[in-house]
Amino acid sequence: MKVSLSAAFIALSLGSTSVLAATLASRAACTTAVKLTGNAFSGRTLKAHSIYAAEVNAAVAALTDKSLATKAAKLASVGTFFWLDKISTIAKLDGLIKETSCNEILGIVIYDLPGRDCAAKASNGELAVGSLATYKTQYIDPIRKIIAANPNTALALVIEPDSLPNLVTNSNLTTCQQSADGYRQGVAYALQQLNLPNVVMYLDAGHGGWLGWDANLTPGAQELARAYTAAGKPAQLKGFSTNVAGWNAWIKIPGEFDVPPDGQFNKAQDENRYVNLFGAALASAGMPNHAIVDTGRNAVQGLRLAWGDWCNVNGAGFGVRPTSNTGNSLADAFVWVKPGGESDGTSDPSAARFDSFCGLADAFQPAPEAGTWNQAYFEMLVRNAVPSF
Repeated sequence: MKVSLSAAFIALSLGSTSVLAATLASRAACTTAVKLTGNAFSGRTLKAHSIYAAEVNAAVAALTDKSLATKAAKLASVGTFFWLDKISTIAKLDGLIKETSCNEILGIVIYDLPGRDCAAKASNGELAVGSLATYKTQYIDPIRKIIAANPNTALALVIEPDSLPNLVTNSNLTTCQQSADGYRQGVAYALQQLNLPNVVMYLDAGHGGWLGWDANLTPGAQELARAYTAAGKPAQLKGFSTNVAGWNAWIKIPGEFDVPPDGQFNKAQDENRYVNLFGAALASAGMPNHAIVDTGRNAVQGLRLAWGDWCNVNGAGFGVRPTSNTGNSLADAFVWVKPGGESDGTSDPSAARFDSFCGLADAFQPAPEAGTWNQAYFEMLVRNAVPSF
C-alpha cells in the first residue's frame, strides 16, 4: 500500500518513523545505474506520473456525475505513458524521470516523425515531410541526452505509433508515399540513439485488425525488422507494441469481427492471437518478438461498426490495469499507453484537423481536438470500466 507524504508526516509526528522511512525509500531513485534485461516490467510498476494525475484530479473536481468521484479519483494512481508528441514537450521529460522511483518504470511515447499520421488528419504532427534533420537534432537527440543523464531510472519507450504500419497498408496514399523515407530513416535513428541500458523499446505494430490480416502479417513483420536491422539491431529493442490507443479485446472468442470476410482472412481476432501470430512472423524476419499491449480503453466490445473505426469509440470503458501478469510468455505487460480522457480527434467537420472517422456513428460526439481533455468521455470511461474501480 502506498502512503502519501502527508500521511507519512502525520505518522512521524506520532512516532512511527518507520512509516516515513519506508515511504521515502519506495520513492527514492536507484543508487546505481539500471541495466534492463528480460521483461523490464516484471517487479516494476508502470509510473503513475504527475501530469496525467493532474488531469484526473481536475476532472474529478469537475465531475458532472458526482457518484463517480471515488472511482474516478483512483485513476490518478494508475500508470500511464506520457506522449512526447512535439518538441516542446521534451522539457517535461527530466521532471518525469526525477519523480520515478527505483521500483517503477516510466512509460514514454516517441511520436513526432516528419509527416506524422500520414493516413489521417486528427493527430498530424508539427514536422513537415523532409524535416528528418530536425527530427534527429531537435527531437531525438535531446531525448537521448536527458535519458543518458539519468541512468538510474528505468524507461519503456513506444516508438512512433502507426508509422510503419501505415507504410504496409496505406502505400497507395500520396501522403504516405511522401513520408515513407523519413519514417524509415527516422525510426531507425530513434532505435539506434535511444538504445540505452536503462531503456526498453517496443516498435509499434498497430493491432490485430490492422496488420493481423493474413496478407499483412509477413510484410508488416518485414517492415519492422528492416528498421531493427537499419538501426544496427539494438539490444534494448524487445519487440513491438499493440493496440496503442486502440479498442481490441485481449481475449475474445469468437472475435468481435469473426465473420466473413474478416474471420476468413484474419486469424488475429483478438490481441492475444495477434501477439502470437505477429510474434512468430517477427521471429522469422529476425527481430525480437515480445510485446506490450494497451488495455487502457478496451473494456467493452461490440461497439464499432468496423475494425478500422479508431476515433473516440462511443461506449468504451477503462480496461485491465497495467500489469506484467498477462498469461502469455510473449506479452511482457498490459499497459495504458493512451491517457484515458484525452480526445483522439475533433468531431467538428469545419475544423482543419477534422478526420471523418471522428464523425462516424460509433464515435463519441461532441469531441475536441486530439490530445484535448474530454470530460464527458472520461466520465463514460470510468462508468464503463472493467474491472470497476
